[in-house]
Amino acid sequence: MGREEAAEQRRIKMLIVDDEPIICKGLRCTIDWEELGVEVIGEAYDGEEALRKMEEQPADFLLSDIRMDGMDGIELADQLKQLYPKTKMVIISGYEDFGYARQAMRLGVNDYLLKPVEVEELTKVVQKVVEDIRRNEKEDGTREVKLWLANMARSGIAYGKMSPPPLHGAEFRILASQLACFHELYEELELDQFEQIQEQWMQMLHRRLSSSEIRPFSIFDHENMLITLAVSDRLLEEEEWERLLRHGALLPSGQPQFYCGLSKPYKILGETAEHCTEAASRLKYYVLEQEPVLNAAYETKWQNLRRPEALDVSASVQNLVAALFKQDEQELRAQVAQLFRFFKQETYLLQEVLASCEELFALLRQRLRKSGMTGLESSRPLPDLNLYNSYLALEEAVNRDMAELLALIDRSGIDRSYWIIEKAKRYIEEQYRSDLKASEVAAWLKITPSYFSYIFKQSTGKGFTEYMNELRIEQAKTLLATTHDKVFEIADQVGYKEYKYFVSVFKSFTGMTPKEYRGLRASTTDKE
Repeated sequence: MGREEAAEQRRIKMLIVDDEPIICKGLRCTIDWEELGVEVIGEAYDGEEALRKMEEQPADFLLSDIRMDGMDGIELADQLKQLYPKTKMVIISGYEDFGYARQAMRLGVNDYLLKPVEVEELTKVVQKVVEDIRRNEKEDGTREVKLWLANMARSGIAYGKMSPPPLHGAEFRILASQLACFHELYEELELDQFEQIQEQWMQMLHRRLSSSEIRPFSIFDHENMLITLAVSDRLLEEEEWERLLRHGALLPSGQPQFYCGLSKPYKILGETAEHCTEAASRLKYYVLEQEPVLNAAYETKWQNLRRPEALDVSASVQNLVAALFKQDEQELRAQVAQLFRFFKQETYLLQEVLASCEELFALLRQRLRKSGMTGLESSRPLPDLNLYNSYLALEEAVNRDMAELLALIDRSGIDRSYWIIEKAKRYIEEQYRSDLKASEVAAWLKITPSYFSYIFKQSTGKGFTEYMNELRIEQAKTLLATTHDKVFEIADQVGYKEYKYFVSVFKSFTGMTPKEYRGLRASTTDKE
């Protein structure tokens, strides 16, 4: 280390300890301590005096004799270990005693030299001690920054109020990054395998940033969320940030991409918490185009472009219920795939997909309870979108939930007859104006007429003819009350080709003729 380089860093403080003043003076004058980045802060003539001087002005390391009157070097090393555990110690001894050396090493002494000490040998030992002290200081400083950054990533409230670390730069930025397709690629990895992936991910990002004089500090806020504080010593254009991150997004050995949410630049470290939130919030846009760099401009672009159409939830539920009661897993997966094609086409964000699916499941549970099912829990855990961070992962999660519903239906003993009757009702509602017969419905369902009549009665509590008449009469009542059509016209509209038969059936259901019903409805409306 030259003088200029040493001058840029603080001096490492050293205390010389020896009971012979001439040796103390010789050690002070023999070596150019300034060139090594060391400041000799004093001399002590035994261990007790050394400890008193340490109280007045702590030293980073001690250069000490081992045999001294009073407290010797071994006792001093023991006291240092207890009182000043970070202080380094080098012992110089005039005795080649293996027992002393072994005891010194056990007490954490960094080196053990024999007198007379050669200048070159002592210089190398001191250089190593200085390097160790500086490396430990750097690690301590990094730990301090990481602890503070972890606090900021949790909006500055998890560990109470902490002062920003002494970091200086032309600008700061927060990068929030995630591995793409996490659930598909990494969910099944052993812990040590995944930790290796995390390390590759972080090192790749750090190398890219360091190449442009940016100092990165990173913490994992979640197993798939790396928060990085980037400290830049110069102002970088937006294009340079994007170039750095775009080229650094491929992991080695063919690993998939990670993608980054980039905050706006800022100059006050105290604003870091809000920029952690800002950067992390941009990650949700990755599913739209698999863009690896998600900055403010990209977010604004999609805020202006996105106008997703609302999902027809009732139609989706109807299709899913039909597939569930048909016990057709293939059809059920096809219905889910169709849902996700809609989500992709309409550029739904994953949070919006999850909300839509939760609404679907709520209505599905409601429909299934009406059919007599029990054991439908509504408090199942929601997928973590940091892990299920793709359309495919969420689609598979929905398919698993659907498979559980299929199994529950099977265990509940609810057979296919429920689905058959639901399908028959929809067909009847479409065809009731025609001269529809039970045998025709059975043929359409591809079941025998006798089986259809049996399950229809079991499900609705009515025979087919009674059910058809009730449906037609309800429609006729609506038309009598809301139109001026003639009665024989209404009879034809609701499926009765014989006028007299219509009047007879209408009276049996309502206790009055169609004309009497219309007159009663008209007088009631006038009074209102």
